[in-house]
Amino acid sequence: MPNLFHLALLAIFALIASTLAAITGFGGAAILLPVLVLTFGTREAIPILTVAQLIGNGSRVWLNRRHLKWAVVGWFALGSIPCALIGGLLFARAPVAGLTRGLGVFLILMVVYRHLTSIPHWRPTAPAFAAIGAGASFLSALVGSVGPLMAPFFLDYGLIKAAYIGTEALTTVIMHSAKLLAYSKASVLPAHAVFMGAGLGPLMVAGSFLGKRVVDRLPERVFVYLIEAMLIIAGIMFVVRG
Repeated sequence: MPNLFHLALLAIFALIASTLAAITGFGGAAILLPVLVLTFGTREAIPILTVAQLIGNGSRVWLNRRHLKWAVVGWFALGSIPCALIGGLLFARAPVAGLTRGLGVFLILMVVYRHLTSIPHWRPTAPAFAAIGAGASFLSALVGSVGPLMAPFFLDYGLIKAAYIGTEALTTVIMHSAKLLAYSKASVLPAHAVFMGAGLGPLMVAGSFLGKRVVDRLPERVFVYLIEAMLIIAGIMFVVRG
């Protein structure tokens, strides 16, 4: 059981993580997960994180509900749900260090690719998000969160600001819901993990409101540059953390 110091630290980091995620669409897990791991260990930290993120993303869906791109959400769900279930069932036995480093390299290369004008760029269509959802959800069930992995595809589709934040959040809600079902079936979702994640929920919602106020004031070009900077930072963290 965490002491008062750890609980206070979790509260602070949960608010910061949710605010950052509400601005960039991702990055919250990178801030909150290390604290959860130090407090509860990896196997319990990821289910707790999933519950907290489910609440945080749900609040971002509501705040940006008028800008959702339902075609992207529908196709994403088609690939996401079965692969999140499979990944969640494998979670208890999966070695993930090498996979995490590979994701880090991929993120850095994606940012470089976006700025290479000599190479034709692939712009995903709505149906392509079935495959994107399948891959992202499977990996998310194993490593906790892959928001940075999905971000380049949403940007290349043409989503920015409220449409990007809200649509990405709704696809993440679908993905996390399937993961929690799989964790429960695999007996890696203890009751106290649900209660702890739910306890962080009000802070995740508060962070969503703070981040929404920032996003509404950001110029579109600055918003895209901010996302790309966060992708590079996340990529480096994934490579180092492994």
